Amino acid sequence: MKHVIFYICIFTSLLVKGQNVITEELSLSNGAISLPGTLSYPESNKKLPLVIFIHGSGNVDRNGNQKISVMETKANYIKLLSDSLNTRGIAFYRYDKRTSVPENLKLMLNDLVFDDIVDDAKIVIDHFKNDKRFSSLILIGHSQGSLTAMLAKDKAVKKYISLAGPAASIDVMLTNQMAKKSEAFGPIVQAHFKELKETDTILKVNPYLVNLFIPKTFTFINSWMRYIPTEEIKNAKASTLIIQGDADIQVTVKDAESLYKVKPDATLVIIKNMNHVLKEVHTEKENQESYYSANFALSSELVETVAEFIKQ
Repeated sequence: MKHVIFYICIFTSLLVKGQNVITEELSLSNGAISLPGTLSYPESNKKLPLVIFIHGSGNVDRNGNQKISVMETKANYIKLLSDSLNTRGIAFYRYDKRTSVPENLKLMLNDLVFDDIVDDAKIVIDHFKNDKRFSSLILIGHSQGSLTAMLAKDKAVKKYISLAGPAASIDVMLTNQMAKKSEAFGPIVQAHFKELKETDTILKVNPYLVNLFIPKTFTFINSWMRYIPTEEIKNAKASTLIIQGDADIQVTVKDAESLYKVKPDATLVIIKNMNHVLKEVHTEKENQESYYSANFALSSELVETVAEFIKQ
């Protein structure tokens, strides 16, 4: 792992439900890669549990939004979860994924691999694991971050939450997703992944799949699909909670059940009407719109489930 540097700026925010919430802006780094983030916690004389949130796929920033993307998203779900848990006496650290920081992009070029984002998570864990202000460390891995958190395991992490985490490797997952859209695409996508796995490239991408198979992402995808979440979660030593929303159009209840099947000592919770960005939705229209607006409320059941698991 590469050298880490950081600086901290502290300020106190407005009262939230009668509590002062303190925030610290940190700039951790993995070598030349910048990993800025925000630590927030309610003012307290007691040690607090600390959540470290590991984001999902894409160029996700510390708030749960994406600007470096074909379509800008503004769900703000990570920030909303942080605020909700702070009011329940839980500290929260959220950081910008390396691909969401513009100055990082020129440094990564085409050689980014999955283990790089795992190392980023380890940098964050290492920074906090000896911080005497906190009573325990909890990892929440969302979507792709569910696998990242599994791989970033550390003895200091006492609890782990898989939140909307896929059960299959990314090649199997994407093949299944594309097959649902069109049966004809399933075998083509499968063949592309097979070629990528065997040769590290795809000589001729189907013209209808060029947005899925982008040459500059081949190295990353190849390294990612070698990990199978149902195999990795077996190695989780921390107390484990698996959460899945039944309104999620990206990851399914079946994924959560498959993770639980191989990790029966975990706790499985299926949340009604929660979608992939952790919002409570009741229609397909709301489901789509919630990706682009912070006005949709987080699932209250999610917040209470997470808080109860952390404090028990």
